[in-house]
Amino acid sequence: MSTTETYDVVGMTCDHCVRSVTEEVSALQGVSAVDVDLASGKVHVTTREPVTTEQVREAVAEAGYQLV
Repeated sequence: MSTTETYDVVGMTCDHCVRSVTEEVSALQGVSAVDVDLASGKVHVTTREPVTTEQVREAVAEAGYQLV
């Protein structure tokens, strides 16, 4: 069973930003899909096993952005 959580990310301004966040969050174990909406700053993360907000926060930070 999969679950989708939505997070707000600040600092993204271009497609490169979207790719960076998508790559870092997708690398987390258990993540099956990542959908980033540049205009709203929303990141929708679908998981097939539990992933904590802190794990997502660290992945977003690794990409150079901040989870709100």
